Amino acid sequence: MTANRSGLPPLRWAGSTALVTGAAGGMGEHLARGLADRGCALVLADRDTDGLARVAGAIRRARPGIEVDEQSVDLSRPRECRALVEAVRERHPGLNLVFNNAGAALAGRFDELSAEEFDWLIEINLRSPITIVRGLLPSLVTNQNAHVVNTSSVFGLIGPYGQSAYATSKFGLRGFSESLTHELAEVGVGVTTVFPGGIATGIARNARLASAIDTPEARAAVARFDRSALRFPPERAAALILDAAQRRRRTLLIGSDARLIALLSRVAPALFPAVLNRLGRRGARALDAG
Repeated sequence: MTANRSGLPPLRWAGSTALVTGAAGGMGEHLARGLADRGCALVLADRDTDGLARVAGAIRRARPGIEVDEQSVDLSRPRECRALVEAVRERHPGLNLVFNNAGAALAGRFDELSAEEFDWLIEINLRSPITIVRGLLPSLVTNQNAHVVNTSSVFGLIGPYGQSAYATSKFGLRGFSESLTHELAEVGVGVTTVFPGGIATGIARNARLASAIDTPEARAAVARFDRSALRFPPERAAALILDAAQRRRRTLLIGSDARLIALLSRVAPALFPAVLNRLGRRGARALDAG
């Protein structure tokens, strides 16, 4: 996977306004802090209103000259996502930066997931970024300093056992982003697709389990995995994302695990999925055994 630049000029942070979803913690919090440090006005969105208030308050104290707009939104609900877009268009017509950072995880085989569970994840990880970009596109294309960052996943590169919903959402976001990269370059809008590996955030710890396997024992197994997983510091990940956006890089792999998976999926496409599937089945047995 290439990490080339789009040919667009570097981003200018000063005077920009950025929307960051999933801003109440993890990479989203550090993206918000980094953008504020660079002089950007902020629209911070998350369903965690307490976490959102904490992050926004810390930024206001550290950067009293920075405008911070808090938007409470549950991206699994299409009506709330559309309301977020309308609020941004009304309050911040000059918004030029979009960071589709929010995401959720859902573990379980396809036959273990209900249609409602599968659609819940697709709504958050795939449909909401599409809705946000579609709604804000008119203002982006009129700004010669506009950029979109979509956070996919290492599971947007490979689809392992027990991750059918998550891989579907992240592969979909990858494809959407790749097409946008080519289409929006014609009008001077950059797009960066981010592929994080294991990041030290709450996404694994807070992951949903398919209702068919959601037991206290399975939850304990998830907690053990979260403690043992390779985890890249979220503040470093955010700094890399902001650097990639400024340089108009089209793709960004974060973490040695992401780089290794990207490499092996190219050089050993027949062998590598089999290895991952065996690991996935071991993880599934761990969930079953607790």
